[in-house]
Amino acid sequence: MTRLRIGLLTASASRLGGGVFEAVVQQAQMIEAVGHTPVIIALGDKFSMADRPRFKGAEVVTCTVLGPASIGYAPQLVGHLHRLRLDVLHLHGIWMYPSRAGAVWARQSRRPYIISPHGMLAPWITARGRWKKALARTYYERSGWRQADLLHALTTAEAQDIMRECGRTDTAVIPNAGPPPGAPRDTLPAPIISFVGRIHPKKNLNSLIRAWAMLQAADALPPAAQLVIAGWGNQAQVAALQQRIGDVANVRFIGPVTGAAKQSLMERSRFAILPSLSEGLPMAVLEAWAAPVPVLMSKHCQLPEGFNQGGAIDCGTTANDIAAALRTAFAMDDRKWHAMAQAAQRLASTRFDRSRIAQLWNHTYEGLVSPKGRADAGKEIAGSSIADRRSS
Repeated sequence: MTRLRIGLLTASASRLGGGVFEAVVQQAQMIEAVGHTPVIIALGDKFSMADRPRFKGAEVVTCTVLGPASIGYAPQLVGHLHRLRLDVLHLHGIWMYPSRAGAVWARQSRRPYIISPHGMLAPWITARGRWKKALARTYYERSGWRQADLLHALTTAEAQDIMRECGRTDTAVIPNAGPPPGAPRDTLPAPIISFVGRIHPKKNLNSLIRAWAMLQAADALPPAAQLVIAGWGNQAQVAALQQRIGDVANVRFIGPVTGAAKQSLMERSRFAILPSLSEGLPMAVLEAWAAPVPVLMSKHCQLPEGFNQGGAIDCGTTANDIAAALRTAFAMDDRKWHAMAQAAQRLASTRFDRSRIAQLWNHTYEGLVSPKGRADAGKEIAGSSIADRRSS
């Protein structure tokens, strides 16, 4: 097939986009690996230029935002989408102006359009900011969901969220791809627990810090134990986190980490932790497993295979449950820890292997560009039955 120009449209092409940004970076690399051309289109922000090298020379277009950043209105965006002569447009994330721009482009260009909500239709998310989401649904989201040739879910649970919100049963389920797995670990790392991600209420960091303080007060932590929190967020949420940490011993907030600094933190950690209240499919867990580092995570991370195959421990979401999981983790001997690390590495090299997932996406993109692929309601794309395809 002719080399396709595949647009990846997202609210932020920088670290401010959190896990969605990391997923878009991975998507761009997979598109390039299968012989097509990724084109990244995003709203501009203060880190857009600094983080552009993450896309390794791919074409990146950012648009100036007018008005509130939470809406992301960029009047030049639709024009840029047309100018870029895209064969396919793939929207990552919803609830902001790029959703409207993507739907307009799809209607006007009559070219394939894919939407990946990235967990943003989960009940915990839709229950927050109800008035804003009600307006978004009315003015552009519902029309965009109808306009899309394909809705993409990261997990079967997210496919159910999409069906509930959008009424569509033709969702393709393809997980995020993790980074290439690293070498096996030779020694048991120091008792460091690391969190890497956006500083946001859904990450449930208050409960994590409370759990750590409980263990500290009970003298139930190893002498060298540390909780390292690395991340970014809006100023108010970061300030609240720092205040919450206060004088809790051996808890450090180190701000955002990327590249080699993130890799170094993972390699020094005995466990990564993510006690989230809601997730799509967190890149932080896939990055940890690739390190390979076992993970303490809640069931809301939507990665049951981590529990089933031994690469993760369910830490729950309450302070008591998180404290119990930390006790279990620190009591683990060298043999048991290495067994978990090996399980994490197997997950990274099989279920979430980048080359495997790249081929699923290649099949999906090329299938949609094919006239027959768009027309056949019963065609299977990436292993998911595509039925009830909606037209605008």
